[in-house]
Amino acid sequence: QVQLVESGGGLVQAGGSLRLSCAASGRTFSIYGMGWFRQAPGKERAFVGATKWSGGVTYYTDSVKGRFTISRDNAKNMVYLQLNSLKPEDTAVYYCAASSAIPLRTTTDDYQYWGQGTQVTVSS
Repeated sequence: QVQLVESGGGLVQAGGSLRLSCAASGRTFSIYGMGWFRQAPGKERAFVGATKWSGGVTYYTDSVKGRFTISRDNAKNMVYLQLNSLKPEDTAVYYCAASSAIPLRTTTDDYQYWGQGTQVTVSS
């Protein structure tokens, strides 16, 4: 089992920044990819980005490219999502997730472990 705990959400004005953190524990050796997803009210959970746990490969959905950045600290079993130039449409609950599937995946079904989510609200 892998346990994931997110933190760092909050309320920010449009154009502002936040950094989300995801702490992984348990059988982290089984992780191949770490993903970030978000779910806005009334919408399905959607892919934001993902990174290979050991580094070297990162994907982003088009709407966040150039604004969001995923980073890792394997020594601390941490993954981060830096959110810059935030827009009201970025408002959602953000989830980190872990997958043992190879290669790196972008769909919710391919992620076995999920955090509890952290709310990001962007005001206009």
